[in-house]
Amino acid sequence: VLCPGQGTRDHPPAQAALRDRLLSTVVSCFKRHGAAAIDTPVLELRETLMGKYGEDTKLIYELQDQGGELLALRYDLTVPFARYLAMNKVTNMKRYHVAKVYRRDNPATTRGRYREFYQCDFDIAGQFDPMIPDAECLKIVHEILSDLQLGDFVIKVNDRRILNGVLAACGVPESKLIPACSTVDKLDKVPWEEVRSEMVGEKGLSPEAADCIGEYVQLHGGLDLIERLLQDPKLSQNKLAKEGLGDMKLLFEYLTLFGITEKVSFDLSLARGLDYYTGVIFEAVLLHQENEHVEEPVSVGSVAGGGRYDGLVGMFDPKGRKVPCVGVSIGIERIFSILEQRLEASGEKLRTTETQVLVVTPQKHLLATRLKLISELWDAGIKAEMLYKKDPKLLKQLQYCEDTGIPLAAIVGEQELADGVVKLRDVATRQEVRM
Repeated sequence: VLCPGQGTRDHPPAQAALRDRLLSTVVSCFKRHGAAAIDTPVLELRETLMGKYGEDTKLIYELQDQGGELLALRYDLTVPFARYLAMNKVTNMKRYHVAKVYRRDNPATTRGRYREFYQCDFDIAGQFDPMIPDAECLKIVHEILSDLQLGDFVIKVNDRRILNGVLAACGVPESKLIPACSTVDKLDKVPWEEVRSEMVGEKGLSPEAADCIGEYVQLHGGLDLIERLLQDPKLSQNKLAKEGLGDMKLLFEYLTLFGITEKVSFDLSLARGLDYYTGVIFEAVLLHQENEHVEEPVSVGSVAGGGRYDGLVGMFDPKGRKVPCVGVSIGIERIFSILEQRLEASGEKLRTTETQVLVVTPQKHLLATRLKLISELWDAGIKAEMLYKKDPKLLKQLQYCEDTGIPLAAIVGEQELADGVVKLRDVATRQEVRM
């Protein structure tokens, strides 16, 4: 049997139409916030991608040597964006990019994980006053998830500086910061006991350090929690944590003005796996899906994420010039699989074409009439179809409208020709008007 490669899939018309609808919602939000679109190649130099993703570097699709060039398929849209900014010496830009990316993952296609999938990114690059662009990124996530009506969600926010500050204050040595971080990141999936035993058993932290970390990373809340931690004797000694908490307070003040704090939670366990984040990090999670047809509620996990990465552009600049950046990526595949399940459950049929009118003739020998009329409609910018038969039966033509959801039929028979009119029929109500 011929089928596409593992972890990839074809999209038949119904799926492509749904995806189209989804992407246009996301893109219209990006445009509403003043972003310009860019595009970058699917192929990047291998060295551009290497060493930017931490443990996930092993998932990069590398290609064979092509005449002296070692290439790889892009793994995300953020690193190519940073490369683009550095290469073109751009220091200020608000951009969005919707395109496919490639990961040599073990595909769990049931959970919407693929090796080839779309990403939808919005990023703000440039030196601005603290937390204003960061707040806008969170507002965008809130707008998109509200527009798509996916049900209840929460946007978890943390800051790499706060997390690193907590780990340092609890006595974690510099060399173990990143491994400890990736363990903390598992807290949304496994209970604290398991996280603790991995810290002590595998990552070699002392039990005291682990218990100290546990006191902090299980906290979540809002402004009140930030205020409390600013007073915390251990954390206020730590420069990084203090900076991060100060910015977090500012962020929450802006989010209050945007009116979205009821969906945002300051969550000290949020770590996000990628190495390049330097400040605020966030992740939007859908809360259990209400679905009567499924026995247990599906937690689809994260549907958007992002953060601040102030050091990435500098890695590509020969002079190491930094361009601060903050951005968000919408997890379009996960959202797509939820919408798809919903559509199936509702039994609603999604139109795969946008045809407005079918040109219909009720008698024989009128093909020329249909061709002339349909040509006029096309030239006037009207989406029109006809059946590819010389003398189709009237019922067949009307049935085609029903099957494909075409709302109108333009009927021209001998009588209409004699009177110089067209009969327009509303397919659903069967009402007709002569025009």
